[in-house]
Amino acid sequence: MEFENKDAKIPKRRLKYTGALTYDGVKVMSTAFQNLRKQRIDISRRGNAGECLANPPAPWGQGIDIQRALQQVRIDGLTGHIQFNEKGRRTNFTVSVMELAPSGPKKVGYWNEDEKYVSTATFMRGSNDSSYGLQNRTYIVTTILESPYVMLKKNHDQLSGNDKYEGYIVELAAEIAKHVGYHYKLKVVSDGKYGARDPETKMWNGMVGELVYGKADVAVAPLTITLVREEVIDFSKPFMSLGISIMIKKPTKSKPGVFSFLDPLAYEIWMCIVFAYIGVSVVLFLVSRFSPYEWHAEDYEEEADPQTPTQPTGPGAGLQSGQSPGQPGQNQQNQEQTNEFGIFNSLWFSLGAFMQQGCDISPRLRQTVDCWSHTAVAQASALPDISVIMYAVFELSGGNEEGCSSKTREHWARKARQVLDSPL
Repeated sequence: MEFENKDAKIPKRRLKYTGALTYDGVKVMSTAFQNLRKQRIDISRRGNAGECLANPPAPWGQGIDIQRALQQVRIDGLTGHIQFNEKGRRTNFTVSVMELAPSGPKKVGYWNEDEKYVSTATFMRGSNDSSYGLQNRTYIVTTILESPYVMLKKNHDQLSGNDKYEGYIVELAAEIAKHVGYHYKLKVVSDGKYGARDPETKMWNGMVGELVYGKADVAVAPLTITLVREEVIDFSKPFMSLGISIMIKKPTKSKPGVFSFLDPLAYEIWMCIVFAYIGVSVVLFLVSRFSPYEWHAEDYEEEADPQTPTQPTGPGAGLQSGQSPGQPGQNQQNQEQTNEFGIFNSLWFSLGAFMQQGCDISPRLRQTVDCWSHTAVAQASALPDISVIMYAVFELSGGNEEGCSSKTREHWARKARQVLDSPL
């Protein structure tokens, strides 16, 4: 590779890029130290440099001066202009773009930070390198009519050339030609096929066939990249990727509400449970009123009347006239029929039965015990769903972020939706 050789001491011959970079690096170091000597900065003193393997390493006192001197270097070397920015990176340089021709590498353009890539390829007509030119050749670009990539304009009969077509592929081909700098002509494939190989004749058809047999130079179309096609043609990087994906909303982290325990069952079911609770309590109150089994005698002792004479209690005391031995007297214990299942006790007993908790009172009639069956069925149906919902809320709210993957979150979210949507 040829470099700009402004130094008479360097022999005028082709150098490798590694040799040119090495030469420029040594020249930058030499120029930097010369500038330090001119500024009378002594870098030979040891200072507090210490050992290189010290832990922690002690910075060299003159290192900042050397770094500043290297960033201030402005020279022209074999690789072009050499200049560094405040971060120590090379800037304001130009890179030549070469193309391999039969006679050897030829410069076809250059690149810099301001203008980016600039094409300078100019070839004389009739030269041996005319086949490598870009500006003086019209390339045949094969494509296929398919909306919205390539379509005929409504007035295509009145137009000619590339102006007859419109679509994404047409605009893409125009932009590529604008950046690279070549002329092209769009040509719709004659058989209207993408390209496949005949298993019997082993011949290619479609756009792939035109590329294989030299009828076209480039194919710009929605052509799928397959292994069989890659064996005969070269593909560029794909400009569009197709695939099937599922998008869901990212779950927001939120703490469960106060009434989140109502989520496992529908609100209609909760209302039925409330009405059933009130109804069972009322029926329990009414049944206990009409049933003789819920009434029992409660013994209490009356206070003695001071004006009533006291009956003798000694062994010789006799019975009063008109009083039989089986009838107790007024001073004996009186009995009164009571019922423990009032309206409040009935509500309390039903609530305790619903919560599967005991209470101080218990029914004696068999019909009053049937409310436990409703409680058992309701809780057996609700408790598993409540546990699933609570664990799902825990996982989705970030309670276990370290051990909970995205798949686990999706699983519990799907499980929670199934529980909420399913009937009781």
